[in-house]
Amino acid sequence: MTARTARAGTLALAGALALAPLARAAADDAGAQTWEFEVRLDGRPIGSHRFVVSGPPAAREVESTARFEVRLLGIPVYRYRHQARERWRGDCLQALQSQTDDDGRPARVDLQREDAAARTSDCLMSFAYWHPALSRQSRLLNPQTGRIEEVRFERLPDATVQAGGQARDAERWRLRTSSGTPPQDLTLWLDKRDGRWLALDAQVAGGRQLSYRLP
Repeated sequence: MTARTARAGTLALAGALALAPLARAAADDAGAQTWEFEVRLDGRPIGSHRFVVSGPPAAREVESTARFEVRLLGIPVYRYRHQARERWRGDCLQALQSQTDDDGRPARVDLQREDAAARTSDCLMSFAYWHPALSRQSRLLNPQTGRIEEVRFERLPDATVQAGGQARDAERWRLRTSSGTPPQDLTLWLDKRDGRWLALDAQVAGGRQLSYRLP
């Protein structure tokens, strides 16, 4: 694999990442849920994505932090850093602030509810894989770009997935975006027992696979 091929394959990580936050689920004393995902590209570790949901349903706060680095012959050929903070009221996103460094290309998003509401009359969600109502959405807000994307969910046959060091029975959902750049095709894995988010797979440029797994 050449450096050029590696970069072409990883440039699409930005889109997949924005759709995709994180890995081990836990709850602290305040009731926060945390996912500490190990992220792999074609089976090779490239970083992590941490996602924390805290507060009661009427006033949730969500934080995510992602750090990716792809190396070729030990030399970094792609770096990605992303931090986002979301504020929710019930099932509706109220505010979003994010900062992204996509291999030297910075981006910032700062949106309040009135900004998002001006573009849609519906209650708006981000790509909140932790949310049980996500699969009923047809539009989602991309936290990296601040754009609203058209999406379609499709239920796939149930299967098992490795999560937290064991095989778990899971529901599978395919998530496709039609308005993103580039469009994305993701597989979302949810625990059959309680609907918790377990894993995520994304096809990126060059037919490569980006995976989120609980370590």
